Amino acid sequence: MGSIIDPGPIDRSVLYDQENHISSAIWEGQERSVLRCHEHTSMLEQWKLTPKQIELVEKAGFGYFRMIPTISLDNALISALVERWRKETNTFHLPVGEMTITLEDVALILGLPIDGKPVMGVTRPPGNVCENLLGKVPEDLTGGMLKLTWLKESFSKCPEDAPVEEIERHTRAYLLYLVGCTIFSTTTGNKVSAMYLPLFKNFDEAGKFAWGAAALAFLYRALGNASLKSQSTISGSLTLLQCWSYYRLNVGNPKFNQEPNDGFFPFALRWKGRATGPRSNSNIVTYRKALDSLQPSDVKWLPYRDLDYSPEMEDFKESLILRASETVLICFDKAERHLPDRCLRQFGMLQPIPKDVQRWERKIRFSDQGLDVTKETILQLKGKNQAELKEWMDRRLHIIKDEESVDESMYMEWYERITRKFVGRPESLESEFQRIVTAMREIADIADSLLKDEMGFQDRQSLDEIKNTALSSLMDVVEDSKRSRRKIATKRKREDDPSPTISKEAALDVWMH
Repeated sequence: MGSIIDPGPIDRSVLYDQENHISSAIWEGQERSVLRCHEHTSMLEQWKLTPKQIELVEKAGFGYFRMIPTISLDNALISALVERWRKETNTFHLPVGEMTITLEDVALILGLPIDGKPVMGVTRPPGNVCENLLGKVPEDLTGGMLKLTWLKESFSKCPEDAPVEEIERHTRAYLLYLVGCTIFSTTTGNKVSAMYLPLFKNFDEAGKFAWGAAALAFLYRALGNASLKSQSTISGSLTLLQCWSYYRLNVGNPKFNQEPNDGFFPFALRWKGRATGPRSNSNIVTYRKALDSLQPSDVKWLPYRDLDYSPEMEDFKESLILRASETVLICFDKAERHLPDRCLRQFGMLQPIPKDVQRWERKIRFSDQGLDVTKETILQLKGKNQAELKEWMDRRLHIIKDEESVDESMYMEWYERITRKFVGRPESLESEFQRIVTAMREIADIADSLLKDEMGFQDRQSLDEIKNTALSSLMDVVEDSKRSRRKIATKRKREDDPSPTISKEAALDVWMH
């Protein structure tokens, strides 16, 4: 009987939370359905901005980002990518090594600023914030969350001749709606937190925030949460996630009606010219198999190198050095590590064995009175706040440098030991079950073919022990099948359940006959 492949990790010092990861459940036969993807961009086109509003949006740092149209999400592809995400390292663990979404990807795909002040701000009663900055308060404001539908119905059409104050209120509402349905979308449905609203009080000051870094922190957190086997939804900038995959992996990429214009910026615009037919007939299992068997030839390590850069790129060139910054990304109370040292091939460098990842505090505690985040203020902060915020302030001091004489074979040898090699089983549970049963039969046939009359007492006793051990092993498989079936039964109907099952009596029948 062939041995069952160990999917890993062999060494759990890196992926220490494997037991709670979705890949563990899948390996045990507990499939979850495709993730519910929360990105609410379908109504964005109904907002009609005046030229004055567009000018304010550009000042706030969202001039390029607002041009990205709704991109149809491939929920199955997103779900398969999530199965490969590891929150212990904030990277995808793929057969070719680790890869991740970096600050470079955010800047080029979304056109959001990745340098500037961390996205934190004043947290005050949401009703007061709405009254002061929007001029009205929704009746159903609960938990500090505003309905996106209320924002659209109240502010989506600003009169051309509106006074300055009214234009600013409508524009703040638009920006809150924009981030609430894209980079800061949540699993609560069509709602957005009012805590972002004060950041748009002054549009020039809003443009000084690192919105792209905050979007990446938010997405990292969402990916980490969705990778747990207990979760069924995902939020954050899923357009960024999907376009990242399109640019870097040869898995599930759509075809174009016509040749894309690589001169467009931001680069997410490249994917608006999809073919009219379906992208593929792929489901999550197909994508999972494709990722499990990913080859180096399926990866584009430097996808942006040969693209035609538009003049708009000049706004981002200076900040792109941060793509290799080992720092902390901040979005209000979320703090997530940006670890480019684990994915150096994405920057054209050779990949050595990365240093150990220290477990970090993923939540920042800050005053309800808000923070004026300047370097002087940082130095006055205490405890964990100081550590994470100071790391961001010192981001340019921690740019990863290329190393000489790197032997990547040593990296892959190390990586094979610490990673999860497979998400899907090389064979189905039913096929594996049948293979084990067949092996048990073969053992029984061999045992029965031996002439017991010619054996001594000790040999006959040993033969009986072999048969009993084989029967015990078979019954263990039966019990495992039953336990797996009980777990799956809570998620799907019995008639749709393909899990193998066999009664104890049937197992005995297999053994005897």
